[in-house]
Amino acid sequence: MSSSVSPLAPKSVPDMPVIAGVRLATAEAGIRYKNRTDVLLAIMDKGTAVAGVFTKSKCPSAPVEWCRAKLKGGKARALVVNSGNANAFTGKTGRASTALTAKIAAKAVGCSESEIFLASTGVIGEPLDATKFDGVLGRLAVSAEPGDYLAAAKAIMTTDTFPKVATATVKLGKAKVTINGMAKGAGMIAPDMATMLSFIFTDAPIAPAALQALLKAGVEDTFNAVTIDGDTSTSDTLLAFATGAAAEHGAPKISRASDPRLKAFVKAFNQILADLSEQVARDGEGARKLVEITVEGAKTKASARKIAMSIANSPLVKTAIAGEDANWGRVVMAVGKAGEPADRDKLSISFNGIRVAKSGARDPSYDEAQVSEAMKAPEIAIRVSLGLGKGRDRVLTCDLTKEYVAINGDYRS
Repeated sequence: MSSSVSPLAPKSVPDMPVIAGVRLATAEAGIRYKNRTDVLLAIMDKGTAVAGVFTKSKCPSAPVEWCRAKLKGGKARALVVNSGNANAFTGKTGRASTALTAKIAAKAVGCSESEIFLASTGVIGEPLDATKFDGVLGRLAVSAEPGDYLAAAKAIMTTDTFPKVATATVKLGKAKVTINGMAKGAGMIAPDMATMLSFIFTDAPIAPAALQALLKAGVEDTFNAVTIDGDTSTSDTLLAFATGAAAEHGAPKISRASDPRLKAFVKAFNQILADLSEQVARDGEGARKLVEITVEGAKTKASARKIAMSIANSPLVKTAIAGEDANWGRVVMAVGKAGEPADRDKLSISFNGIRVAKSGARDPSYDEAQVSEAMKAPEIAIRVSLGLGKGRDRVLTCDLTKEYVAINGDYRS
C-alpha cells in the first residue's frame, strides 16, 4: 500500500449508507502487514443470495476454487477477505487453509461452512497461516456493525493508494433499494470475468440465478474492459450479495434477470461496476494518466475490443503517454498487430479530440505544439476509426511509468 495517493484518485468519497442485512468488521491479523488492518469479515442475514464471477486463469488461487464450489448453493452468510497473501499456488496447504478459515468463520457466525465465501490478495506462492484467523474472526463477529464500507475497503488493499467504494439508491417496485460496492486493484490487472477483488451488496430481493445473470452481463463492459498491465490475476473475484431485506418494505421478489421491474436496478448496478472499475484504472501502479481508448468502425464489437486491448496493453503506447508524447505511430503498430481486420489507408487516429492521422497518413492539419499541449492533461482519450463497419468498443487503462517498475521490483522486499 503506497503512502502517496494517486493523482488520479476521485476528489471525493461518497457517503456509504447502511444496507439492511449486512454487518462489517475489520482487524489486524498480521498476515503480512504490520500496523494496518488486513482482514475483513462481512456477515449477511440468513437467506442472502450470492453470485460470483472469477478469474479464468488456469492457476487459480485456493479461495477462488473454494468460492466456485460453494456458489452452487446460491446462499451466503459470511465473506472473509485477507490482504497480504493471495493463497495462490500453495497446493494442498492452500486448500487446507481455506477449509480451516471457513471452519473458523462458520463457528464465529453460526452457519454452515458452505455459506462462507473467501477471498485473498497479495503475494503468490507463500503459504497462508489460517490459524491467525482463530480468535480474530470470533471477535469480529461480535463487533460487526452495519456501516463502515470505507474501513472495509481499506482492509483489502495491497499496492492500492486509495480505497475504492461506490453506492447507488434506486426504486424497485415502490420500495427504495441500495447497492454498495467496494474493490481493490492496482496491478496485475487484465480482468477475465472480474477484477482482483470486488464485492457488491444490496438489500434487493433477487434470486441467485437472476443475480448471477446480472453480474455476468455487467462485467463485460466494465471490469473486463479495464487493463493496467495485461496480466490476469490468479485471484480475480467479484461477488455480489443480495440480502432481500427490502422485501419488507414492498420491493418485489425477482426471480428472472429479464424482469422489466429491474430496469432501474440494472442501470444502477452496472454503474456501480463501471465506477469501481474506473477507480481501479485510476489507481494503476505508478499511474499519472487515465487513458480511455475508443475503437470504432470495426467489423464487430469483439474485433473493436481486441484492437482496443492491443493498444491499451502496448508498453510502447503506454510509455509514450507517460512521456506526454502523441506518438500515433505506436497506436498504428498496436492496431496492426491485433490480428483483427484493419485497412491502413482507412485508419484515422485522434488524441483528446485532435485528429493526428487520417486515411493512413499524418493529418494535413497536424500541429505538434497543439497536440503536445493536449498530452499534458491527466486524462487522455485516444480514438481510432477503422472505417470498416459498425463495431465499437471502449476500454480503460493508464500510462506506464518508472514507478510501476519500482513498485513491482520491490513488491516482495
